Amino acid sequence: MGYRDVYEDWLADPYFDEAAKAELRAIADDDKEIKERFYTDLSFGTAGLRGIIGIGTNRMNIYTVRRATQGLANYIIKMGGEKKGVAIAFDSRNMSPEFADEAALCLCANGIKAYRFESLRPTPELSFAVRELGCIAGINITASHNPPEYNGYKVYWEDGAQITPPHDAGIMDEVKAVTNFADVKTMDIEAAKAAGLYITIGEAIDDRYMEELKKQVKHWDSIKAMSKELKIVYTPLHGTGNIPARRILRELGFENVYVVPEQELPDGNFPTVSYPNPEAAEAFELALKLAKEKDADLVLATDPDADRLGVYVKDSKSGDYKVLTGNMSGSLLADYEIGQIKELSGLPEDGFLVKTIVTSKLPEAIAKYYGVKLIEVLTGFKYIGQQILASEISGKGTYLFGFEESYGCLIGTQARDKDAIVATMALCEAAAYYKTKGMTLWDAMLAMYERYGYYKDDIKTITLKGIEGLEKIQYIMETLRNNPPKAFGDYKVESFRDYKKDTITDNATGEVKPTGLPSSNVLYFDMADDTWVCVRPSGTEPKVKFYYGVKGTSFEDAEKQSEELGRIILDMINDMI
Repeated sequence: MGYRDVYEDWLADPYFDEAAKAELRAIADDDKEIKERFYTDLSFGTAGLRGIIGIGTNRMNIYTVRRATQGLANYIIKMGGEKKGVAIAFDSRNMSPEFADEAALCLCANGIKAYRFESLRPTPELSFAVRELGCIAGINITASHNPPEYNGYKVYWEDGAQITPPHDAGIMDEVKAVTNFADVKTMDIEAAKAAGLYITIGEAIDDRYMEELKKQVKHWDSIKAMSKELKIVYTPLHGTGNIPARRILRELGFENVYVVPEQELPDGNFPTVSYPNPEAAEAFELALKLAKEKDADLVLATDPDADRLGVYVKDSKSGDYKVLTGNMSGSLLADYEIGQIKELSGLPEDGFLVKTIVTSKLPEAIAKYYGVKLIEVLTGFKYIGQQILASEISGKGTYLFGFEESYGCLIGTQARDKDAIVATMALCEAAAYYKTKGMTLWDAMLAMYERYGYYKDDIKTITLKGIEGLEKIQYIMETLRNNPPKAFGDYKVESFRDYKKDTITDNATGEVKPTGLPSSNVLYFDMADDTWVCVRPSGTEPKVKFYYGVKGTSFEDAEKQSEELGRIILDMINDMI
């Protein structure tokens, strides 16, 4: 059946409501738009759904959300977990509350309790709630930092992490098996509440989550000493972080917290930014303006679902605010947390630090310095959560810290996803600690470079939208896979990893060995002196990403090397497309 046939079926089928049909009739003369909406089903991948809001099989709408939930319900019932229930959270995006209700009512109609948060909550609190309530699964309605036209649907399993094998494949198969929208169950909300299946949650979970976060504080003494002096500017970027981030800082005792007023309230249109991403400089414009007015020590921004934290810190010597990339802030926190555990109680013999394959090599140096094990996992924080679960099941290994380059980290094990609320707490604590020693966070960053080496990491992203863009992304990956470059400019490739084929090829000897990680469409090029390049298509956006890193003899040398390698990568890709 062609995309036009599916479009006509939706117009004719009484299952779809009149508002949906009116939206479809409005595009009757736009064949390209009809094709984009109906040429395929919105893919339920290993992270769930993510797509543009609208009517169609390839869009986020109440029908695709119901279908995904029916597949999840079928899997839960097959696993015998229907008595445990499912926790549901949502962020500030357009249609998030409605999608949360549709998911809840589909679960209820299948006899599964739905524990729905009363209002928007951050992603890490959903992860916490799954375990706190003893649920079999969790659903979070969010598209993280995507542009305003997007929304998404993330699925978590009973360990509190996003789904990993074998559950991801099992749920995907069940979703694909739901081929008729009319087969999807739902029910009236009042009937669901009367049956004890629709349960609203909120304040009690908030309080328990906050209690667990405060257990991660290492230096209450430093916070007390600097609570009146440290100045913090914070923006939730119209998302879920506003209430929990301010609450944790208030309960710790920080008195000078200034919130960007224009970005304080939730708004799914994100009116002050085109792209609500703490990785983007644009997201910090208003916060930096306020920081200069208040002479702030640090500037923090959480993304819409508050699982990632962007950071600027003041350089007291120049007066400028310096951006910390995800690699920098993650490494700074790793060094602080592990260092303070060592100082205060001693490090466990089986302690481990986890990072993803696209993250800096700096954590390798940190792990070596402290004598702890470094574990490298595929991109996606769920794989860090998987390592925590494995250590708990086996009784071997003590989780110390985990992070990925995209501004995501986790301190403690109360959640099993990246947590910008605990990261906000920890960075402010670290700032207070270093301030008692006459240092800023920027001073601490420079001291860390002096100790471990001047690592510089960056990313180049190529956005290729639509059907044609998808084909180009596939072409880039296959070209690099089948004809891997032997060098990037003067940087000679020593070994080539293909995670899809599970191979590491030594270019000098020709020796091939396995990667030891699950299959993934990722290519990695190792070069001398800790230089590297990694390529992967985004799992949530129409992009192909080129991560890379160098190690210089100074800050300036590392910057120069990084700029050169970035230019080489872009030239190579532009020649391909």
